[in-house]
Amino acid sequence: MEHQKIIIALDGHSSCGKSTYAKRIAQELGYAYIDTGAMYRSVTLAAMESGLFDQTEAPSLELVEGLLDSIELSLQFNSSRQRTEIYLNGRMVEDMIRGMDVSGHVSYIAAISAVRRKMVEYQRQLGVQKGIVMDGRDIGTVVFPEAELKIFLTALPEVRAMRRYKELIEKGLNAELEEVRLNLEKRDRIDSNREDSPLKQAEDAIVMDNSDMTVDQQMEWFRKKYNSLMVELNGEN
Repeated sequence: MEHQKIIIALDGHSSCGKSTYAKRIAQELGYAYIDTGAMYRSVTLAAMESGLFDQTEAPSLELVEGLLDSIELSLQFNSSRQRTEIYLNGRMVEDMIRGMDVSGHVSYIAAISAVRRKMVEYQRQLGVQKGIVMDGRDIGTVVFPEAELKIFLTALPEVRAMRRYKELIEKGLNAELEEVRLNLEKRDRIDSNREDSPLKQAEDAIVMDNSDMTVDQQMEWFRKKYNSLMVELNGEN
């Protein structure tokens, strides 16, 4: 029988492989994949291009909030590259938002309540029809607390730093391992201690430490959890 569509919320620290994992899950189930981190990165890029970070690491909340009305985000699937790409005011910025410059400022932008409110509203609209896999920091706690399946992904800090470093190098971007490690520490500290929607595990989330797991092993783990849930939801014997 065909299983009912659900919302899968995937939360966790930076560079735990959330996006790769969420994409694989979405592909296997035929679900839509929503990368919420790309939304916050796009707002960060807009703030950088508007010069808000030129003289400071912490532009005023008023300046950032004033920028929000001029920002329009959209998601489009690129069939030739088999990926969902984010557009900032009609311009594809999927690759631009992945560099260390944006990474160095995104946690500050993501901690601003006005930014989070706008992004959460947009994210909830995307999940109305269900059948989505969404990854981020507060999906299971704030965006979709009613999600049927919540996964909290974690990994050792040194493993995460190396993964992020390799990812940047493979994309041809300049990076130093120590710089990446320090950036992750900074983002963890800001994400976990911000007042609005801090990174934390939902009480009903299933934790997976993937420090020593391949993506295939993670998918095997997911299938067991998903199939068990479907039996429960569909009342199958």
